[in-house]
Amino acid sequence: MLQDIAPHTYHVEFTPAEPQPADLLLIYGPQGVLSAADALRLPVRADFPDIAVHFAFRLDDRAVFLAREPVEAPEGWRYVPSVTYRDAEPRETAFACATGESLQRWYAANRFCGRCGALMTENPAERAMTCPVCHKNVYPRINPAVIVAVLDHGRLLMTKYANRPLIRRYALIAGFCEIGESFEDTVRREVMEEVGLRVKNLRFYKSQPWVLTDSLLLGFFCDVDGDPTPVLRDGELALAEWHTPEDVPADYSRISLTGEMIDRFREGRIPK
Repeated sequence: MLQDIAPHTYHVEFTPAEPQPADLLLIYGPQGVLSAADALRLPVRADFPDIAVHFAFRLDDRAVFLAREPVEAPEGWRYVPSVTYRDAEPRETAFACATGESLQRWYAANRFCGRCGALMTENPAERAMTCPVCHKNVYPRINPAVIVAVLDHGRLLMTKYANRPLIRRYALIAGFCEIGESFEDTVRREVMEEVGLRVKNLRFYKSQPWVLTDSLLLGFFCDVDGDPTPVLRDGELALAEWHTPEDVPADYSRISLTGEMIDRFREGRIPK
Protein backbone atom coordinates (compact mmCIF):
# COMPACT_ATOMS: atom_id res chain seq x y z
CA MET A 1 0.00 0.00 0.00
CA LEU A 2 0.99 3.63 -0.29
CA GLN A 3 2.46 3.79 3.22
CA ASP A 4 4.42 0.54 2.91
CA ILE A 5 7.92 1.96 2.44
CA ALA A 6 10.10 -0.59 4.29
CA PRO A 7 13.01 -0.73 4.87
CA HIS A 8 12.52 3.04 5.19
CA THR A 9 10.69 4.47 8.20
CA TYR A 10 8.25 7.37 8.45
CA HIS A 11 8.59 9.32 11.71
CA VAL A 12 5.49 11.42 12.41
CA GLU A 13 6.77 12.77 15.75
CA PHE A 14 6.81 16.57 15.89
CA THR A 15 10.52 17.29 16.36
CA PRO A 16 11.20 20.58 14.56
CA ALA A 17 14.76 21.84 14.09
CA GLU A 18 16.64 24.24 11.87
CA PRO A 19 16.82 22.86 8.30
CA GLN A 20 20.19 21.50 7.23
CA PRO A 21 21.58 21.62 3.67
CA ALA A 22 20.79 17.93 2.98
CA ASP A 23 17.25 17.98 4.40
CA LEU A 24 14.47 17.31 1.91
CA LEU A 25 12.05 20.00 0.73
CA LEU A 26 8.43 19.56 -0.31
CA ILE A 27 7.42 22.51 -2.49
CA TYR A 28 3.84 22.51 -3.80
CA GLY A 29 2.26 24.62 -6.48
CA PRO A 30 -1.03 24.45 -8.39
CA GLN A 31 0.43 21.72 -10.63
CA GLY A 32 1.67 19.45 -7.83
CA VAL A 33 4.99 18.89 -6.08
CA LEU A 34 8.38 20.12 -7.30
CA SER A 35 10.52 17.22 -8.52
CA ALA A 36 13.53 16.64 -10.71
CA ALA A 37 12.41 16.61 -14.32
CA ASP A 38 13.84 13.18 -15.12
CA ALA A 39 12.68 11.21 -12.04
CA LEU A 40 10.74 11.52 -8.79
CA ARG A 41 13.41 13.25 -6.72
CA LEU A 42 12.86 16.03 -4.20
CA PRO A 43 15.04 19.10 -3.83
CA VAL A 44 17.12 19.61 -0.69
CA ARG A 45 17.52 22.70 1.42
CA ALA A 46 20.79 23.56 -0.33
CA ASP A 47 18.88 23.90 -3.61
CA PHE A 48 16.59 26.58 -2.10
CA PRO A 49 18.41 27.98 0.94
CA ASP A 50 16.34 31.16 1.32
CA ILE A 51 12.69 30.08 1.13
CA ALA A 52 10.57 29.92 4.30
CA VAL A 53 9.66 26.41 5.47
CA HIS A 54 7.71 24.44 8.11
CA PHE A 55 9.02 21.24 9.67
CA ALA A 56 6.93 18.35 8.33
CA PHE A 57 8.25 14.93 9.44
CA ARG A 58 11.28 12.65 9.09
CA LEU A 59 12.13 9.83 6.71
CA ASP A 60 14.63 7.56 8.44
CA ASP A 61 17.02 10.04 10.08
CA ARG A 62 16.44 12.78 7.49
CA ALA A 63 14.18 15.78 8.18
CA VAL A 64 11.59 16.82 5.60
CA PHE A 65 10.43 20.43 5.41
CA LEU A 66 7.39 21.97 3.75
CA ALA A 67 7.81 25.21 1.81
CA ARG A 68 5.41 27.97 2.80
CA GLU A 69 5.09 29.23 -0.79
CA PRO A 70 5.73 27.79 -4.27
CA VAL A 71 8.70 28.82 -6.39
CA GLU A 72 9.24 29.12 -10.10
CA ALA A 73 10.51 25.73 -11.31
CA PRO A 74 14.19 26.15 -12.27
CA GLU A 75 15.74 24.39 -15.24
CA GLY A 76 15.84 20.64 -14.60
CA TRP A 77 12.83 20.72 -12.28
CA ARG A 78 9.08 20.45 -12.83
CA TYR A 79 5.85 20.25 -10.84
CA VAL A 80 4.34 16.75 -10.77
CA PRO A 81 0.64 16.14 -9.98
CA SER A 82 -0.42 13.53 -7.43
CA VAL A 83 -1.99 11.31 -10.10
CA THR A 84 1.55 10.90 -11.46
CA TYR A 85 3.59 10.46 -8.30
CA ARG A 86 1.21 8.44 -6.09
CA ASP A 87 2.36 5.07 -7.47
CA ALA A 88 5.80 6.12 -8.68
CA GLU A 89 9.22 4.99 -7.51
CA PRO A 90 10.90 5.35 -5.11
CA ARG A 91 8.00 4.49 -2.82
CA GLU A 92 9.26 6.44 0.18
CA THR A 93 9.40 9.60 -1.92
CA ALA A 94 5.89 9.05 -3.27
CA PHE A 95 4.58 8.59 0.27
CA ALA A 96 6.39 11.71 1.45
CA CYS A 97 4.85 13.72 -1.40
CA ALA A 98 1.33 12.52 -0.60
CA THR A 99 1.70 13.09 3.15
CA GLY A 100 3.21 16.52 2.67
CA GLU A 101 0.38 17.50 0.35
CA SER A 102 -2.09 16.66 3.10
CA LEU A 103 -0.19 18.96 5.47
CA GLN A 104 -0.07 21.65 2.79
CA ARG A 105 -3.86 21.58 2.43
CA TRP A 106 -4.23 21.84 6.22
CA TYR A 107 -1.92 24.85 6.55
CA ALA A 108 -3.66 26.61 3.64
CA ALA A 109 -7.12 26.01 5.14
CA ASN A 110 -6.22 27.25 8.63
CA ARG A 111 -4.54 30.60 8.15
CA PHE A 112 -7.34 32.28 10.09
CA CYS A 113 -9.21 31.23 13.21
CA GLY A 114 -12.62 29.74 12.49
CA ARG A 115 -13.94 31.04 15.81
CA CYS A 116 -12.82 34.70 15.93
CA GLY A 117 -11.13 35.33 12.57
CA ALA A 118 -7.69 36.20 13.93
CA LEU A 119 -4.51 35.23 12.09
CA MET A 120 -3.37 31.82 13.34
CA THR A 121 0.17 31.06 14.51
CA GLU A 122 2.13 27.81 14.54
CA ASN A 123 2.24 26.07 17.90
CA PRO A 124 5.92 25.47 18.76
CA ALA A 125 5.20 22.45 20.98
CA GLU A 126 2.95 20.32 18.76
CA ARG A 127 1.65 20.03 15.22
CA ALA A 128 -1.18 22.51 15.61
CA MET A 129 -2.24 26.00 14.60
CA THR A 130 -3.13 28.23 17.55
CA CYS A 131 -5.20 31.40 17.71
CA PRO A 132 -3.35 34.05 19.74
CA VAL A 133 -6.64 35.80 20.56
CA CYS A 134 -9.12 33.10 21.63
CA HIS A 135 -6.51 30.30 22.05
CA LYS A 136 -8.33 27.81 19.83
CA ASN A 137 -6.09 24.93 18.66
CA VAL A 138 -6.59 23.30 15.26
CA TYR A 139 -4.97 19.96 14.43
CA PRO A 140 -4.45 18.27 11.04
CA ARG A 141 -7.71 17.02 9.60
CA ILE A 142 -8.28 13.26 9.44
CA ASN A 143 -11.55 11.92 8.01
CA PRO A 144 -12.50 8.36 9.11
CA ALA A 145 -13.98 6.19 6.38
CA VAL A 146 -14.69 2.52 5.68
CA ILE A 147 -13.79 0.23 2.77
CA VAL A 148 -16.17 -2.73 2.53
CA ALA A 149 -15.60 -6.06 0.78
CA VAL A 150 -19.11 -7.54 0.48
CA LEU A 151 -19.09 -11.31 -0.08
CA ASP A 152 -21.71 -13.83 -1.17
CA HIS A 153 -20.91 -17.54 -1.52
CA GLY A 154 -17.46 -17.10 -3.02
CA ARG A 155 -18.20 -13.88 -4.89
CA LEU A 156 -17.00 -10.31 -4.27
CA LEU A 157 -19.06 -7.22 -5.03
CA MET A 158 -16.97 -4.80 -7.13
CA THR A 159 -18.08 -1.33 -8.11
CA LYS A 160 -17.27 1.70 -10.23
CA TYR A 161 -18.07 5.29 -9.35
CA ALA A 162 -20.43 7.48 -11.33
CA ASN A 163 -19.58 11.10 -12.17
CA ARG A 164 -15.92 10.80 -11.12
CA PRO A 165 -13.95 11.00 -14.39
CA LEU A 166 -10.58 10.76 -12.62
CA ILE A 167 -11.53 7.54 -10.77
CA ARG A 168 -12.31 4.91 -13.39
CA ARG A 169 -10.92 1.76 -11.81
CA TYR A 170 -12.89 -0.93 -10.03
CA ALA A 171 -13.36 -0.35 -6.31
CA LEU A 172 -15.28 -1.59 -3.28
CA ILE A 173 -18.11 -0.01 -1.32
CA ALA A 174 -16.74 2.96 0.62
CA GLY A 175 -17.95 5.92 2.62
CA PHE A 176 -17.22 8.38 5.40
CA CYS A 177 -18.37 7.99 8.99
CA GLU A 178 -21.05 10.36 10.23
CA ILE A 179 -21.13 12.13 13.60
CA GLY A 180 -22.09 9.75 16.40
CA GLU A 181 -21.79 6.66 14.19
CA SER A 182 -19.68 3.56 14.84
CA PHE A 183 -17.54 2.09 12.07
CA GLU A 184 -19.76 -1.00 12.02
CA ASP A 185 -22.88 1.10 11.55
CA THR A 186 -21.12 3.04 8.79
CA VAL A 187 -20.49 -0.27 6.98
CA ARG A 188 -24.16 -1.27 7.21
CA ARG A 189 -25.43 2.16 6.19
CA GLU A 190 -23.08 2.65 3.23
CA VAL A 191 -23.80 -0.79 1.77
CA MET A 192 -27.53 -0.21 2.10
CA GLU A 193 -27.37 3.32 0.66
CA GLU A 194 -25.19 2.41 -2.32
CA VAL A 195 -26.41 -1.04 -3.36
CA GLY A 196 -29.47 -1.79 -1.22
CA LEU A 197 -28.01 -4.86 0.52
CA ARG A 198 -28.08 -5.95 4.15
CA VAL A 199 -24.85 -7.41 5.54
CA LYS A 200 -23.75 -9.54 8.49
CA ASN A 201 -20.61 -11.14 9.97
CA LEU A 202 -18.54 -7.96 9.84
CA ARG A 203 -14.77 -8.63 10.22
CA PHE A 204 -12.28 -5.80 10.62
CA TYR A 205 -9.25 -6.33 8.36
CA LYS A 206 -6.79 -3.42 8.72
CA SER A 207 -6.46 0.34 8.31
CA GLN A 208 -4.67 2.69 5.93
CA PRO A 209 -3.78 6.38 6.26
CA TRP A 210 -5.05 7.57 2.88
CA VAL A 211 -3.41 10.99 2.95
CA LEU A 212 -4.47 11.77 -0.62
CA THR A 213 -7.90 12.69 0.78
CA ASP A 214 -6.86 13.38 4.40
CA SER A 215 -8.59 10.13 5.40
CA LEU A 216 -8.06 7.15 7.68
CA LEU A 217 -9.53 4.08 6.00
CA LEU A 218 -10.76 1.03 7.92
CA GLY A 219 -11.30 -2.13 5.90
CA PHE A 220 -14.06 -4.63 6.64
CA PHE A 221 -15.10 -7.94 5.11
CA CYS A 222 -18.76 -8.93 5.50
CA ASP A 223 -21.40 -11.27 4.08
CA VAL A 224 -24.69 -10.51 2.37
CA ASP A 225 -27.70 -11.07 4.62
CA GLY A 226 -30.59 -12.04 2.33
CA ASP A 227 -31.17 -11.26 -1.35
CA PRO A 228 -27.76 -10.62 -3.05
CA THR A 229 -29.14 -8.58 -5.95
CA PRO A 230 -27.47 -5.13 -5.90
CA VAL A 231 -29.67 -2.13 -6.61
CA LEU A 232 -27.91 1.19 -7.27
CA ARG A 233 -29.70 3.61 -5.00
CA ASP A 234 -27.99 6.94 -4.31
CA GLY A 235 -26.43 7.72 -7.68
CA GLU A 236 -22.84 7.42 -6.43
CA LEU A 237 -22.10 4.21 -8.35
CA ALA A 238 -22.21 3.50 -12.07
CA LEU A 239 -22.15 -0.26 -11.58
CA ALA A 240 -22.01 -2.98 -8.93
CA GLU A 241 -21.34 -6.53 -10.04
CA TRP A 242 -20.34 -9.86 -8.50
CA HIS A 243 -17.01 -11.48 -9.36
CA THR A 244 -15.46 -14.84 -8.52
CA PRO A 245 -11.71 -15.02 -7.72
CA GLU A 246 -11.06 -16.28 -11.25
CA ASP A 247 -12.70 -13.33 -12.99
CA VAL A 248 -11.62 -10.41 -10.80
CA PRO A 249 -10.75 -7.55 -13.20
CA ALA A 250 -7.12 -6.46 -13.19
CA ASP A 251 -8.11 -2.79 -13.27
CA TYR A 252 -7.81 -1.70 -9.63
CA SER A 253 -5.34 0.26 -7.50
CA ARG A 254 -2.29 -1.56 -6.12
CA ILE A 255 -1.38 1.15 -3.58
CA SER A 256 -4.68 1.26 -1.69
CA LEU A 257 -6.42 -0.72 1.03
CA THR A 258 -9.11 -1.43 -1.55
CA GLY A 259 -6.57 -3.09 -3.82
CA GLU A 260 -5.07 -5.18 -1.03
CA MET A 261 -8.51 -6.42 0.01
CA ILE A 262 -9.35 -7.35 -3.57
CA ASP A 263 -6.04 -9.23 -3.75
CA ARG A 264 -6.87 -11.10 -0.52
CA PHE A 265 -10.15 -12.25 -2.07
CA ARG A 266 -8.55 -13.18 -5.40
CA GLU A 267 -5.88 -15.24 -3.62
CA GLY A 268 -8.37 -17.00 -1.31
CA ARG A 269 -7.01 -15.36 1.86
CA ILE A 270 -10.19 -13.85 3.28
CA PRO A 271 -10.21 -13.23 7.06
CA LYS A 272 -12.60 -15.61 8.78
